[in-house]
Amino acid sequence: MEYKNIIEGIFLKRPNRFIAHVLINDKEEIVHVKSTGRLEELLLPGVKVILEDCTHNINRKTKYSLIAVWKNDMLVNIDSQVPNEIVSQALLENKIQGLDNLIHLKREVTFRNSRYDIYFESQNQKGFIEVKGVTLENDGISMFPGAPTERGAKHVLEMIEAVKQGYRGIILFLIQMKGPKIFRLHWQMDSKFSVTTKLASENGVEILAYDSIVKSSSIYIGNPIKIDLVSKS
Repeated sequence: MEYKNIIEGIFLKRPNRFIAHVLINDKEEIVHVKSTGRLEELLLPGVKVILEDCTHNINRKTKYSLIAVWKNDMLVNIDSQVPNEIVSQALLENKIQGLDNLIHLKREVTFRNSRYDIYFESQNQKGFIEVKGVTLENDGISMFPGAPTERGAKHVLEMIEAVKQGYRGIILFLIQMKGPKIFRLHWQMDSKFSVTTKLASENGVEILAYDSIVKSSSIYIGNPIKIDLVSKS
């Protein structure tokens, strides 16, 4: 995925989850944050950030959208709207192992009381994919979730039911950076989601984790990385 009209800035503060104050060209601007996550380990005063210039859109309240943050020498995309787009494009381009040559894709499809990000069909299978964007990293380990997610656990449980009914069920964690070598569940943050995801893996739901190739003006799917669903440390 490509962004247009990229500009750099310096993060100052985040009064609430929707907006931040960023220094752009020596002027303090109020910008839209394209993530509702906590991002406390990323959005630190003084860090360099990447923004999308949206001044062409006269209907916006803010001129800019905050889309990525530098964490030392690693660029982390925080745009919560892009993971579904990236995975959908990767499926069309046969870039996800075991999910090539699909004959039908559809976004936002409901099964029971859950709406899954992607529905797919191949010659002999039908299935659902739930995509989770991951922005939390610590010492080369990526983790999800970054905040408690009651709705996420419900989706995982109903994915188990879909598998029991003959569908293929997949939870794909898209790490929105290049650097982490392993993905783990964040047991301390949300034990319910972690327990549920491990249970899903034990009941036929496939758990995938891919990193991303992130640049200032783009983000694309990278490579699969190791997954650890057990560790609670």
